[in-house]
Amino acid sequence: MNGSRELVDKIRNIIPEVRFDESWGLDHGAWSILKHIYPNADIPVVQLSIDIHKAPNEHYNIAKKLQTLRNNGFLIIGSGNIVHNLPMITRGNIQYNWAAEFNDAIKNAIITNNFDAIINYNQLPGAKESVPTQEHFIPLIYILGLCTDVDMVSIFVDGIELGSISMTSVFIKGE
Repeated sequence: MNGSRELVDKIRNIIPEVRFDESWGLDHGAWSILKHIYPNADIPVVQLSIDIHKAPNEHYNIAKKLQTLRNNGFLIIGSGNIVHNLPMITRGNIQYNWAAEFNDAIKNAIITNNFDAIINYNQLPGAKESVPTQEHFIPLIYILGLCTDVDMVSIFVDGIELGSISMTSVFIKGE
């Protein structure tokens, strides 16, 4: 995948308050998905990293600004996990109650467009165990920040793997 100077410049104009570090390549959150969608690596790609020092509502507000890219035909993918607790991974058929409860609460908030509950996810049952660090959860907030009032948000993959990893996936469809 090749970077796009033009796209970087557009993003800088949209969110000038965000710092850019162009020394990094694509990490596994980007290439592991894009290699299946674009196996020939023939599209320009810009990966935006998560600033873990920002609060979830700040990420949501940045995403709102990025709606202009979506409205102009750019594909935006948020790659992460609703539940992501690597130390609690299990190889058996164990599914932790806290993981299922948190995953279900987030899915319900998505389906009912209760994005405030997602932005304030740390108040939901099971949040502490499900999101021990927020870098895998925040991409969901970006995707939901791209939604408009007329969008249909649906869940197209659902489930918890290895007891403590949720691969639940969200799709936004515009008019």
